[in-house]
Amino acid sequence: QVRPVESGGGSVQAGGSLRLSCEGAEHPYSRTCIGWFRQAPGKQREAVAAICPDRGSTVSDSVKDRFTIFRDNAEPTVYLSMNNLKPEDTAMYYCATHSISRNVPYPLNQLYYDIWGQGTQVTVSS
Repeated sequence: QVRPVESGGGSVQAGGSLRLSCEGAEHPYSRTCIGWFRQAPGKQREAVAAICPDRGSTVSDSVKDRFTIFRDNAEPTVYLSMNNLKPEDTAMYYCATHSISRNVPYPLNQLYYDIWGQGTQVTVSS
């Protein structure tokens, strides 16, 4: 199983923007859900956004007005566009997908994902 590879993290000031990428050149992303999750120091990992080929995209209420998830099947890459970043967005961001045989009834539930990337760090300063 090919792990997705995240990129695009970095350090920005509050109010800035970043675009994270999740690449999986060999995995059939056009047939699986892709989720973005994040984990801040001392906190549990939480869902950010997910996109599925048969259901479109969904974004967590906590970032809904600022984050957007979309995919480019030609590459294939899934992006997380983050605008108006806040210090509380500081975290390690992970991209995840799942085995083809898995059903994912709730795309924002990390328990359904079994293939995870290494993560990319996002740091937002005030």
